[in-house]
Amino acid sequence: MKKQHLYILLLIVPVMVLSAGCKKYLAEEPSSAYDEQYIFSTVNNAKSAVLGVYDQLAGDQAYGSRLSLMYPYDNDEMIGVTNSTAPDNSSRDLSRYNLLPTNAQLLSPFSQLYVGVERANICIKNIPAMDLYAKGSSSDIADLKRLHGEALTLRAQFYFELIRNWGDVPASFVPSIDQPNLFAGKLNRDTIYTQLLKDLKTAEDLVPWRTDVTSDERITKGAVKALRARIALFRGGYSLRKSGGMERSTDYLDYYKIARDECYAIMQRRDQHTLNPSFQAVFKDAIDSYKIDPYGEVMFEVAMGREVDSKLGYYDGPRFYVPGNTALLGNGSIRIIPVYFYSFDSVDTRRDVTCAPYYMNADNTKAGQTLVNMVSGKFRADWITPALNSAIQATGINWPVIRFSDVLLMFAEADNEVNNGPSADAIKAYEEVRKRGFKGNETKIGTTPTAKQDFFNALIKERSLEFGAEGIRKYDLIRWNLLAQKITEVRDNYTKMLNAQAPYDKVPQYMYYLPNSSQMIWGNSLYKASPSSLAGYTRINWTKAITASWITNVAQLFTANHSELLPIPQAVIEANRNITQDYGY
Repeated sequence: MKKQHLYILLLIVPVMVLSAGCKKYLAEEPSSAYDEQYIFSTVNNAKSAVLGVYDQLAGDQAYGSRLSLMYPYDNDEMIGVTNSTAPDNSSRDLSRYNLLPTNAQLLSPFSQLYVGVERANICIKNIPAMDLYAKGSSSDIADLKRLHGEALTLRAQFYFELIRNWGDVPASFVPSIDQPNLFAGKLNRDTIYTQLLKDLKTAEDLVPWRTDVTSDERITKGAVKALRARIALFRGGYSLRKSGGMERSTDYLDYYKIARDECYAIMQRRDQHTLNPSFQAVFKDAIDSYKIDPYGEVMFEVAMGREVDSKLGYYDGPRFYVPGNTALLGNGSIRIIPVYFYSFDSVDTRRDVTCAPYYMNADNTKAGQTLVNMVSGKFRADWITPALNSAIQATGINWPVIRFSDVLLMFAEADNEVNNGPSADAIKAYEEVRKRGFKGNETKIGTTPTAKQDFFNALIKERSLEFGAEGIRKYDLIRWNLLAQKITEVRDNYTKMLNAQAPYDKVPQYMYYLPNSSQMIWGNSLYKASPSSLAGYTRINWTKAITASWITNVAQLFTANHSELLPIPQAVIEANRNITQDYGY
């Protein structure tokens, strides 16, 4: 179903619109030629309507760029746009936490998420009301129940993204045409979370397991349960409140129990979802090759249209050439913090998937880059199959929302918290992820801690190693109330690396790579002092490339108890004065 929903009849309905030139926060668009009665008269039409909801996950303003490649940075692993330290009131300021409500990257994603909510609301209202929902054939009923469950899940994802970026937000669970007040203020995020968890519990019983239906990119039961677990952990985690501090509710363990139970249920269905034996294959052979992961590890992914609505591998990843084009393409805009690269064990296979220390030459050979120029690598143009053949920025690579490895690590985290220490099952889940990372060197994973805090600390690091560049780390650190601490730690460690202090005193100043090779082949060790020269190899600066400005650049203006959330776009505030601007913005 590669972006099938781009080519179907999209639902044109009253939607929540946000426009700088519009004085209404919620406005009704002109009635569609296809009214609701017609759209929800057949299963096929209802499917088209739900695919229209899916469509709002994709594109530049959603997971094709902004929500995946800009909003999650800076963190303690990677930094965003780095070509200048000057403010731009756009993506550079987003990465540096130098945000104003007028920032150019805020309004459109905020708006698109609400369009998705509105489309989902219309489907959630109308699909269960269809005669076929109760009186159709068994296949019609099954199809419509699945569509209903998908709409509930999609709405949950839209609201989850709104909450984790903006905190309390306006929220409605009925279409705008049925709302008594189109100028509602913010709703407490806990109230929204409660509804989402309830909705997802309903959706679990409506959608099928992965292998019970045609293999495509639509939501199935495992994805619903995994999303419910994720949202439960956020509901039980810390978040920035209007009081001005990071808080979590006293009943947080109730939500950790939900997460534990949902993950455990998924783990009992290895016929549906399990780890791909190869970490690299998840990205190179599946996502970057426009294929569905055969193991079901990628449980929920955003379908993108090729050459339409995904900049994965262009905005991030190594820069590259395409046939017939003499210009070096791609932005290489997500850079690896050197400290993160060296947080991987030398035999951890995830390091060289997550981190790409090269750009591509026109002849498809690799040119090594300095340590500070290393880019994120899970989505890279030279892994795209079939290969890109035009200079267009949109690659069509799907965005993975949830993988099965996250289920294992969420289970381990929740179990550890609920039981005041890890059970044997939690340790096994943690080690399963770690052993896959150390494939071929499983005996080198080290000893798993058994004390609660030590096990939690191990999970903090393991989630970093597993999910780098997948838009997860920053939000994990926020829900743990560790973002400020980890930013400080990574700057301190970066300074030690600059000054060649332990534990970075053996990291080389220079690296030598083999030129004219299709593989990235190093001539010297990444973990020992470098020679002054090496015949047949090209020298590049390694730690020698680090300057104080690179360290300053990391989350440069982050302020604790403020920067954990984004400001509401100014146009929204102007359109609806019942919406407040909080958290010091």
